[in-house]
Amino acid sequence: MDPSSITPNRLFNDLAYLWPVMSPPEEYAEEAECWRKLLQERLGPGRHRVLELGVGGGHNLSHLTSDVDATAVDISRPMLRHSMALNPGVEHIVGDMRYVRLGRTFRAVLIHDAISCITTARDLSAVFTTAAAHLKPGGLLLLAPDYFADSIVLPHAECHTYSRGDMELTYVEYTYDPDPADTMIEVIFTHFIRSGGELQIEHDRLHAGLFHRSTWRKLMHAAGFEFSEHSFHLPVADIAYTILAGVLR
Repeated sequence: MDPSSITPNRLFNDLAYLWPVMSPPEEYAEEAECWRKLLQERLGPGRHRVLELGVGGGHNLSHLTSDVDATAVDISRPMLRHSMALNPGVEHIVGDMRYVRLGRTFRAVLIHDAISCITTARDLSAVFTTAAAHLKPGGLLLLAPDYFADSIVLPHAECHTYSRGDMELTYVEYTYDPDPADTMIEVIFTHFIRSGGELQIEHDRLHAGLFHRSTWRKLMHAAGFEFSEHSFHLPVADIAYTILAGVLR
């Protein structure tokens, strides 16, 4: 199959119903503790107002809402509907993280792995400008890229099976770099969906950004942020986890 023949970004559109199955909210509890730790260390005690850009299904945020007053933005209406159901006390707004302007500021801006959907340095700079526009000096930006050009090994393939209700989902995820000269990689999904005794097979294609750590540092600094990198080990998942932080000057 020619990858270009696969309709892109279906996970954010007609296949969004699969998201709570293929990436269960409960699996985010461990990494959410890393976000909570940084928020508490940087902002101090109290309940703070935060903005999450690219909230997606709201799975990471669902583990933080007991500590923060959140506003959530995403460009995908189907994904926002998931987050609204999971996080009913959160204000949800349709918007593009590169351009949205809410006309108010927050103590922190959070961008979970949705930052990986940004594939060019120009758009990455636009996201950091958006974050700065919603923070006062001393405000905190936290983000968690899925990939770093310094450490990624490609191609890479994974296979997972999950069940929820009467649905069993097995998906194969293949990540590769069709053009090493640019800042974009491609992720191909094949979903095997069993429900009601029937098997349905669906394909999807996503693009993700691939930047060196030095690029993250350079662009965040240009947008007015003091940059730092925070590494964690997630014992349950047994993986290294990185959050990039910026404090607005």
